[in-house]
Amino acid sequence: MARFAPFPEPPALIAEYIAERSTEESVVDGPSPWDIGALSAELIAPLPEWLDAVCRWLNFTYAWQPQHVIPPCWPEHDHLTYEIAAFAFARADAYQEAGSVVLWHEQYDRFLIRMNNALGKTGDECRIGRHDARPARFQLDAWPARGSADAGDPEAGAPIKELI
Repeated sequence: MARFAPFPEPPALIAEYIAERSTEESVVDGPSPWDIGALSAELIAPLPEWLDAVCRWLNFTYAWQPQHVIPPCWPEHDHLTYEIAAFAFARADAYQEAGSVVLWHEQYDRFLIRMNNALGKTGDECRIGRHDARPARFQLDAWPARGSADAGDPEAGAPIKELI
């Protein structure tokens, strides 16, 4: 790998989508490409491979401490997937002006803080290839659906039992 490896180019389909959205006479009224939860299956399909290349690039280029490493199981952490996508797309815009590049690097520091806060101690295990699903005590499946009290569910207003 070159000493200064280039940032991975987005997939052609995504680059075309971005170009079409940015023209004045565009008829594309779709979501922003970094809003991965709103993209069509066709647009999402090439993203995992590209985002993985972005994570590898970030790790190779910037990860000097263990807590800076984006774990290889990042796709299993939905919050990381959203953040990595937004961060990857922000880089293209940032590199248009030197001052914006400095801000992008500041955003990288904030991304690391959010990533490490969200992963907590499990991040250490994830970084060495031992991904575990969300700890049991935080299972969100235990939360009752909103509005179930209106449906006559007597348990709807009951406190959530601790799952530890």
